[in-house]
Amino acid sequence: MNPTRILTPALCAATALFTLSAQAADPAAGKAQYEATCAACHGMNGISVAPIYPNVGGQKEQYLAEQLKAFRDGSRRNDIMQPQAQGLSDTQIANLAAYLQTAAKLR
Repeated sequence: MNPTRILTPALCAATALFTLSAQAADPAAGKAQYEATCAACHGMNGISVAPIYPNVGGQKEQYLAEQLKAFRDGSRRNDIMQPQAQGLSDTQIANLAAYLQTAAKLR
């Protein structure tokens, strides 16, 4: 059996799923949530005014989502961020990450 016949459909399916999940994020919902819960520390548009809080605006969407999930599941520890991330759903994380990827461009 030709491995290409097996791998090609699998890769196409994986790409389609990744594309659908990326399209599912709602930056407008992410902005609303960010402004209500995150902006106090990370600043408007993700640019922090305090040196102890990192700038998150303009970071890559996938990186942001992975970090929020790591805070949520405890694999990345931070006394401030863990409680903030624990209540976030995958959808909320995707929305926040989608918004923040473009947020710094809004300044």
